[in-house]
Amino acid sequence: MRSILAIAAILATLFLWANAPAPALPQGAVADRIVVEKSARRLTLYAHGKPLESYRISLGASPSGAKQREGDNKTPEGLYTIDAKNAASRFHKALHVSYPGPLDRARAATGGDIMIHGLPNGLGFLGRAQRLRDWTAGCIALTNREVDEVWRAVPAGTPIEIRP
Repeated sequence: MRSILAIAAILATLFLWANAPAPALPQGAVADRIVVEKSARRLTLYAHGKPLESYRISLGASPSGAKQREGDNKTPEGLYTIDAKNAASRFHKALHVSYPGPLDRARAATGGDIMIHGLPNGLGFLGRAQRLRDWTAGCIALTNREVDEVWRAVPAGTPIEIRP
């Protein structure tokens, strides 16, 4: 009985940690640039050269190095733009990254759609726990609350730099 109670307490603590509210980006904030630092697992929104907010992220399941081909589970590196937004994604909202760009094509680097997105639909309760490992196929993952903030602050056409 004590084991069951201990496990329940651990699970409840994990759930509370994973879904605890964090400071929110001010309403009406608009980013004019995004920088992703893969090695730091950080996405930062900028406006007029100053950071607005930073978020911890999860990446592709094999994040080291630049994306070479579809299925390599790497997150690309380089300069891109947010060229579309998809509210009906199979993940909680998705901002499409303009990968592969001309330089990627010149290197023969290819791959599928790269997005900034939340958790798979129906799994939002995982919250921050999704950061415990890199799990995407090359995308940049945030919690659902965080992707809601980024969605509001980032218009289509915003440049994004993805660094090693």
